[in-house]
Amino acid sequence: MEFTVLLDSFSSNRNSGNGSPVGNGSPNETDKKRIRWALQSKTFKVEMSFAAKIPMQAIAAALRGQESENSQEALRVLDIILRQHAAKQGCLLVRQSFFHNNPKNYVDLGGGVLGCRGFHSSFRALQGGLSLNMDGSTTTIIQPGPLIDFLIANQNVSNPFQIDWAKAKRTMKNLRIKVSPTNQEYRITGISENSCKEQLFSLKSRAAGGNDAESFDITVYDYFVNHRSIDLRYSGDLPCINVGKPKRPTYIPVELCSLLSLQRYTKALTVLQRSQLVEKSRQKPQEKIRILADVMKSNNYAAEPMLSSCGITISSQFTQVQGRVLPAPKLKAGNGEDVIPRNGRWNFNHKKFFEPCKIENWAVVNFSARCDVRGLVRDLIRLGEMKGILISDPMDVLEENAQSRRAPPLVRVDKMFEQIQTAFPDAPPRFLVCLLPDRKNSDIYGPWKRKNLAEYGIFNQCLAPTRVNDQYILNVLLKINAKLGGLNSLLAMEQSRNIPFVSKVPTIIFGMDVSHGSPGQSDIPSIAAVVSSRNWPLLSRYRASVRSQSPKVEMVDSLFKQTADKKDDSGIVRELLLDYYKSSGQTKPAQIIIFRDGVSESQFNQVLNIELDQINEACKFLDESWSPKFTVIVAQKNHHTKFFQDGSPDNVPPGTVIDNAVCHPQSYDFYMCAHAGMIGTTRPTHYHVLLDEIGFSADDLQELIHSLSYVYQRCTTAISLVAPVRYAHLAATQISQFLKFDDMSETSSSHGGLTSAGQALVPELPELHHNVRSSMFFC
Repeated sequence: MEFTVLLDSFSSNRNSGNGSPVGNGSPNETDKKRIRWALQSKTFKVEMSFAAKIPMQAIAAALRGQESENSQEALRVLDIILRQHAAKQGCLLVRQSFFHNNPKNYVDLGGGVLGCRGFHSSFRALQGGLSLNMDGSTTTIIQPGPLIDFLIANQNVSNPFQIDWAKAKRTMKNLRIKVSPTNQEYRITGISENSCKEQLFSLKSRAAGGNDAESFDITVYDYFVNHRSIDLRYSGDLPCINVGKPKRPTYIPVELCSLLSLQRYTKALTVLQRSQLVEKSRQKPQEKIRILADVMKSNNYAAEPMLSSCGITISSQFTQVQGRVLPAPKLKAGNGEDVIPRNGRWNFNHKKFFEPCKIENWAVVNFSARCDVRGLVRDLIRLGEMKGILISDPMDVLEENAQSRRAPPLVRVDKMFEQIQTAFPDAPPRFLVCLLPDRKNSDIYGPWKRKNLAEYGIFNQCLAPTRVNDQYILNVLLKINAKLGGLNSLLAMEQSRNIPFVSKVPTIIFGMDVSHGSPGQSDIPSIAAVVSSRNWPLLSRYRASVRSQSPKVEMVDSLFKQTADKKDDSGIVRELLLDYYKSSGQTKPAQIIIFRDGVSESQFNQVLNIELDQINEACKFLDESWSPKFTVIVAQKNHHTKFFQDGSPDNVPPGTVIDNAVCHPQSYDFYMCAHAGMIGTTRPTHYHVLLDEIGFSADDLQELIHSLSYVYQRCTTAISLVAPVRYAHLAATQISQFLKFDDMSETSSSHGGLTSAGQALVPELPELHHNVRSSMFFC
């Protein structure tokens, strides 16, 4: 089918007015001239070709477990109809999430950024039939309104004359604005080199009664003030906004520009903005139910003709599902005492840690944090003794020199280590407590961790002691004890070797995750981390191996990595298997359980065909006759399924498992809420069992996964997903701080790997010091 489309050659003019800027650096002179330009419209011939016929009956086949490419296409068609339905209402579309232009949905995050509440809507083929999956959703947008107000808020300055315009140019690029008084819309392409009062352009003027146009230079300021009679209050000394092309700029005074609504903010949020977004996005179960019911009613999908033509009708009622609640596993504390979790929580009141460490050779360093250091040390020693940790007095308390406080982070860390070497000329302390001045995002953290873990092999614990009480100190002691080789608590059935399939047969558990750079940081290497259990039959002690890889690559590419001469393997898995062998009485694992985080359903085959193949190769490289059994499980938190208790305002109880109705018609998957949702609405973890050669029963596997949510050593609560995955995430995040302070120069070592563009070398992470390599340094 062919048809023609007529497009005007200038920007849309929604309201009549005095005109607005167009090419060659000059604004419109008259409405008459604008009308003449409108006659220069272009005609395009558009051809639409038939692509494919999508049989909607394929959905019925998918519901019977006969999934095909056609069924996926059919679901995509239905999702496109939902997108089009939202687009007709003027929504911002972010994949299958939709956001209305309603100020009631906005929350201020600071810095000129707003959180915008909307909803997710998509179709899924599930055991209970074709389902509409709806959930609340939040994105970040630019604060609409005067452009200058956004720039002042974004750069945290008090007036327009303090704005860093080089930074503003990067921030504003491609943002859409409305120009007063004409209300025409443009996209920002840059800024002028000179101020409004100094920026010249050539203005053509027709002499009275003559046909020849004369050109003369005029400033943008003079043009708007004298030719257009527009009063400019403060733009004269500021750069102009360019909405034209590089060789044909069009300049507009900044105070005439207003940002349009619903423009996504895609840059990385600050720590404060991120915490504000999380806090203001929380909704209690009853509030979320009410909001989703209102969204369903206001969207009126029943009146959508395209859905009706596909034979789709949607019930206004929530899906009813059957769930069960697993009992919390019993834990063991020091002296063999039982710990009984209640509502997913427990405490160590009047109890000692299961296996407390001993801290003798240690010191405190203070990077100008304002706190009572001596009082903090006394509390550490006092509370440590209550938990069974014997802590001697620190060998020294090193205060940062006043002149170093304004130095760059790397310099401050180097100066502090000079003080450490002076204070301890023979050997540095085994353990350091580091007091940081900033609570959330201290620039010292990255270089400090790198110096300790990679160069010196010193165990360390960073604190930002703003409000110190006994509970805070106890939480810190949980981390310190785990880092130094202790165990805070243990599963009772772990101690009694009573875990089905795992306690009787040598088993190693892997947790895998890949951490990527923030949005907009396409050149930052991704960090792959794998943690593994050690000291079998224990399941509570782990170590990590971390590698860098090409940016935004999700599949771990260094699980098996032969050296150039093919005589050795420098990959992650070999390192972890050898550690397991040494720590587990010279025993090779007969079973390998893999928990993989961060992959979507479209990547499941890659997990089996790429990552599992590498792990197999690593095993065969160590011993050709060795064939362990594998169970591969993907843990997903990034989904839109929520569960509510019928007739109760509370979240579902910890230990809730749902494995029917809303699960896949054919694949082996289930949802688990292992933790107690204290704030907002509980987000369950969606577990997909991709492979199970070990042969777990559904009950045994769910019990194991539930138990692994109770072995997280950093806190005294069950967590929302298995501990090995959370540890992998912690390790990747902590080690990624190393690269932030790498100079990335030619002298820095590299993998020899390539980026996704196939050009630049991926910087190699420094190896962890042998003192800390096998520890839970990431706790």
